[in-house]
Amino acid sequence: MDAVFADFSTNPAQLSNAVVTHHRCGIAPSHLALGAGGYIKVDFTVDGREENDEAVVTVTVLGTSAPMDVLLNGKALAEQLAIPADGAHSDPQDIVLSAPGELLAIGANVLEVRSPEGSDTLLRLRAVTMVPEHESDAAERARAARAANRSVIAFSAEVRSPGATAWQPAPRLLVHIDMGERAMPAHLAWRGADGSEAAIGLRADLTGFLGHRRTADGAVTEYRGSLADRWAYPEGTTAARLHRFSTEEGHGGTWYPSGELRLLLDDGGAPVERVSWTDRRSTTASVVLSSADRPDVRKPTSELRDITRTVVGIEASDEFDAAGEVAENLLSKSRSKWLGDGDSAVLDFTLAHPAAVTVYRLTSANDAPERDPEEWELQGSHDGGRWTTVDSRTREHFRQRFETKEYAVVSPASYAHYRLSITDNHGSEQTQLSRIQFLTAESAAGQVQGAADFTGYRTSLGGDPVGYRGTTVPGPWSDTPGGQEGQETGQALQNLLAGDLGETARGLDDAARLIGKLAAYLQNS
Repeated sequence: MDAVFADFSTNPAQLSNAVVTHHRCGIAPSHLALGAGGYIKVDFTVDGREENDEAVVTVTVLGTSAPMDVLLNGKALAEQLAIPADGAHSDPQDIVLSAPGELLAIGANVLEVRSPEGSDTLLRLRAVTMVPEHESDAAERARAARAANRSVIAFSAEVRSPGATAWQPAPRLLVHIDMGERAMPAHLAWRGADGSEAAIGLRADLTGFLGHRRTADGAVTEYRGSLADRWAYPEGTTAARLHRFSTEEGHGGTWYPSGELRLLLDDGGAPVERVSWTDRRSTTASVVLSSADRPDVRKPTSELRDITRTVVGIEASDEFDAAGEVAENLLSKSRSKWLGDGDSAVLDFTLAHPAAVTVYRLTSANDAPERDPEEWELQGSHDGGRWTTVDSRTREHFRQRFETKEYAVVSPASYAHYRLSITDNHGSEQTQLSRIQFLTAESAAGQVQGAADFTGYRTSLGGDPVGYRGTTVPGPWSDTPGGQEGQETGQALQNLLAGDLGETARGLDDAARLIGKLAAYLQNS
């Protein structure tokens, strides 16, 4: 028989030779939670086996004292099996059971895990595997390989000041590091372009991390996170700060090709300029990015790309809402306008993802030249709290109505938030603009300027450190999707667990059989 597994530590679940249905079951990011009377059924097929072949069933649970029943084709393998509590921890525990060969049928089979009626504790299932006894590690190897494929990981993060008791929300942490060895990180440390630093250790199952941070202004906090989402590359990397490098290793004064490095580490703050990590195979690497997202504004090969459409939030210190003269009009191509009280104003813009604004444009409004801005600063921020001035102007003058003037940023850097702080106008008690545009530098081939190269070192388990360097792979890349894919086909079927069937079938026969099972469930729903 082929190995069977259902891994619920990811969303969607990872399934091999299986379709899973459930009842009274909650789907959490890292497990399934079964209430009293709840169950899952793992429907799988056995194509052939030797007589009296036995199988090994492993049920992986998170720390719990809940009992469970396990049945194979209606016959009990375990009843009211008490799972020992794991204290305050939630580390996975493997419950290993033997499945006699005579209980297996050629063709369709059903493995069932139940939380008994009357149970007052949730049964938290992490995974279920079933393999022939002589291949007891086959499912674990296969599951680990598929887990390595889902190497883009998002964590919900929190910070806590030393001595404090309450944790405070922090920006999510997005991680993807792949040196081509299909090994997930165990430890990470990084430094941002603004001087901020962090170091974390990741749980073995990648459901969380614990570490510490130091902000750009020197404040130290504890730092922790829990798994929020996980994808197979390139999903999850759209609009993210993904670097791709063609790498070399240095041995005896000679450099040799060593494959590709993909590096994505985004903590919601400044772009990273240094990253160190150790993976699950005990390979250690440390790299320093040479340009850290600092574009060259006026390279001859550069073009300007309008990123105004990536603004996802805008806020004004004042606006005339009743007249429809609001800040959102600043993003429109129509001849509308924003109007606010006072000879000064603050306009805040949040981008969908950080970008280095190299040029910005302001367009005067339809009337009252005395309301035109005369002096202002353009500021950038990583967190919306601390601001850095990237451009300032004085004694500016618009010669006519709906005139657009362009301003270059001398030393652009990548920010998620921008602020136009108008400090004076031409004498009115009100200030207005018709439009604002943000532009970034882009090469003629379509690559945003400033993608960094790196230098560093790497060390394999038991080996000596060797030189490690990389050259940026030009982008954009064809393997990065332009939008969200994989719409849920079976959302109407609430009791059929969503699974990653792209990883499930090993051939056309398996695919046809699994699709047939799904069709049968849909017809009977």
